[in-house]
Amino acid sequence: MTDAHDADAISPRAEIHSHALVEPGAQIAAGARIGPFCHIGPKAVIGPRVELMSHVVVQGVTEIGEDTLIHPFAVIGGIPQDLKFKGEETRLVIGARNRIREHVTMNAGTDGGGGVTRVGDDCLFMAGCHVAHDCQVGNHVVIVNNSALAGHCVIEDEVIVGGLSGVHQFVRIGRGAIIGAVTMVTNDVIPHGLVAAPRGALDGLNLVGLKRRGVARADITALRAAFQMLAQGEGAFQDRARRLGEETESEYVREIVTFVTGASDRSFLTPGGKAGGT
Repeated sequence: MTDAHDADAISPRAEIHSHALVEPGAQIAAGARIGPFCHIGPKAVIGPRVELMSHVVVQGVTEIGEDTLIHPFAVIGGIPQDLKFKGEETRLVIGARNRIREHVTMNAGTDGGGGVTRVGDDCLFMAGCHVAHDCQVGNHVVIVNNSALAGHCVIEDEVIVGGLSGVHQFVRIGRGAIIGAVTMVTNDVIPHGLVAAPRGALDGLNLVGLKRRGVARADITALRAAFQMLAQGEGAFQDRARRLGEETESEYVREIVTFVTGASDRSFLTPGGKAGGT
């Protein structure tokens, strides 16, 4: 149902099923399709050609980017699952061309976490996933069935999180890393790292992902050597990383160095399964 006064906010070229509820104030762009029994809140912004298949709930101050497809029973933009949340107005911003499957939940941000949960472009969130408050998710990320990102996580581009896995609050996962199924990740993961085992051990590099993306053999060789130095070199984990930065010419290795020496609220998963660094 819509009122006449908000007609300008809804494009005449949007398709809205007669059994959908669109509250006054919602903005729906041209080409969007709102299926039966969807509920769109008054502060939602639905971009061009977004499709909500059926029974999708969009709450709060939520923006959904163009060509995104959301499957039934997803709840998007709900309030944070955080006892410190007192009803302040915060946001969820979802980029373009995302695929959000059944029963996915994504929460808005909190004042203490910057006020916005953000999802990039071209991601796939499989059935039952959860993205908590203040997460920052990059582009081309895949979160497999029934996995959860806790509050304040940073998930960089091209990360894959395997099914039934959990990522602890404030953890960063670097670009191109892969998390195996049924894994609990409690510390930061270096770019292109491979994490497996129930309590998350850094077991190597995501070599399959690197090869699929066409990374040059010389860079893969450099990454292998860098991993060995991080695993077996002298000194603290971050000291080894700094030495790598002084010695390498590979941009991929420098990416790891920048990640390890950057600001973090967690320790790192290090080769051999122990957390290191601060």
